Amino acid sequence: MITNFIFLFIFLFAITVFSLNLRKIIRNINLGIDVDRSDNKKIRLKNMFRVALGQSKMFDRPIAAVLHLFLYVGFIIINIEVVEILIDGIFGTHRFLAHYVNNTIYNILIGSFEILAFLVFFSCIIFLIRRNVIRLKRFFSKEMTSWPKTDANLILVFEILLMGAFLSMNAADGLLQSRNIDHYIIAGSFPVSQFITPIFSPLSSENLILLERFCWWFHILGILGFMNYVLFSKHLHIFFAFPSTYYANINNLGQFNNLQSVTNEVKLMLDPNADPFATPSSSDDNNSKLFGAKDATDLNWVQLLNAYSCTECGRCTSVCPANQTGKELSPRKIMMDTRDRIEEIGNSKQKDNKSLLGDYVTSEELWACTTCNACTDACPIDLDPLSIIMDMRRYLVMEESSAPTELNNMFSNVENNGAPWKFSAADRLNWTKIN
Repeated sequence: MITNFIFLFIFLFAITVFSLNLRKIIRNINLGIDVDRSDNKKIRLKNMFRVALGQSKMFDRPIAAVLHLFLYVGFIIINIEVVEILIDGIFGTHRFLAHYVNNTIYNILIGSFEILAFLVFFSCIIFLIRRNVIRLKRFFSKEMTSWPKTDANLILVFEILLMGAFLSMNAADGLLQSRNIDHYIIAGSFPVSQFITPIFSPLSSENLILLERFCWWFHILGILGFMNYVLFSKHLHIFFAFPSTYYANINNLGQFNNLQSVTNEVKLMLDPNADPFATPSSSDDNNSKLFGAKDATDLNWVQLLNAYSCTECGRCTSVCPANQTGKELSPRKIMMDTRDRIEEIGNSKQKDNKSLLGDYVTSEELWACTTCNACTDACPIDLDPLSIIMDMRRYLVMEESSAPTELNNMFSNVENNGAPWKFSAADRLNWTKIN
């Protein structure tokens, strides 16, 4: 009973810490400007199931997609076994579901868990090789400093250890069942762990029980620890990929919205009876006092959700034409910088003198963007780094009048001549005259 209370305390503690940290992340996301994405619910649900659940965009790169599918399916289905482990831990039972599920069905379940555990184990090893032996270029860009690289490797090693503990636990359990040890009921099929039972067979029953218990505790504590670690790692997309794909921009790529703040200004100029002190509706697309975005809090909450959902896979940067030609721009870095900045704002007790634009992202990076939407199209979970880039560029132009010379010349021509060319409207048709 003492062991059961200890387990229950650890479980409740892990859930409490997880809930508190998740609440902080949601609080940070809500620091963003309100934006209405409640339209087209059927289309949004379809997009979420296709992209997040179906992983349709992953299959642009089939090898990585298949390996990731093993991880994904294994993560979901093996959690059924976690439910049984939690019940066993709280009530002191052993293989609780075996008492309530048909023996054949239970054997199929445990057998499928083992096969998936092996596939997860195998996939993680391949991913480690891709990162550390083959060293794919997109995993070693400038923004991939020591922590992002370490984070990715830690997750993979952690998964290998968890799957190894699960299979070792089953191998010891199977041996104890064959020896008719009390408490270890005969249940389950072990198509994978049976191959490692010869390693443990020389052990005494007492040592096998110690091994089985150690692997059981390691597996469940590892899962609870992993659950909390995910909130501080790039693997937060495990939870946030679904809302990110649901609230993703479903308009055609390249279609930009008008700033509501600009629309309001134009209405004031066109309508002499308009109230200049009227407050814009909170449902406006960009209810900000600024034209564009200078800091992370000037972005909308969907953009901040995107930043937290970023998997740091680098597919966006690998297809960015500006990045490929050696320019400073990396869409992945834009997402990582946005997440780091909103974290800094959320954790700070007093306002600092820093901002996303300038302290994290330079104007050189922003103006390198060709707005081709390759990054948005390549993202496996429909994140939109381009929208963040465009909002900061809008700030540079409309708040600071800071733009490349070519654009400033065009703006002057539009203002003076009503067209981007440097000659007046009266001279526009001169080219048709034949000398």
